[in-house]
Amino acid sequence: MVPIILSKQLIRCGTSIGANITEAQRGQSKADFAAKMNIALKEAYETEYWIKLLYHTEYLTQIEYESIHNEILELISILISICRTANENK
Repeated sequence: MVPIILSKQLIRCGTSIGANITEAQRGQSKADFAAKMNIALKEAYETEYWIKLLYHTEYLTQIEYESIHNEILELISILISICRTANENK
């Protein structure tokens, strides 16, 4: 039961990243774009949390964890850069 709950949380925040990026791209203003990208970044951090939790509870192998974790860290780095630029340009 625990892995199902954790995986649902991971899916929820992981898919929210893409949804917020899509909304940001169609934002009505620079401030709207920045706000949605900041939400996407927060969701990416939450996604990283759930990935770590799945690993530390041994529902992910080290190989699975490293692969997935590296991907989310890369996405976080990209979103940080976008958010910095967007916040400067509001």
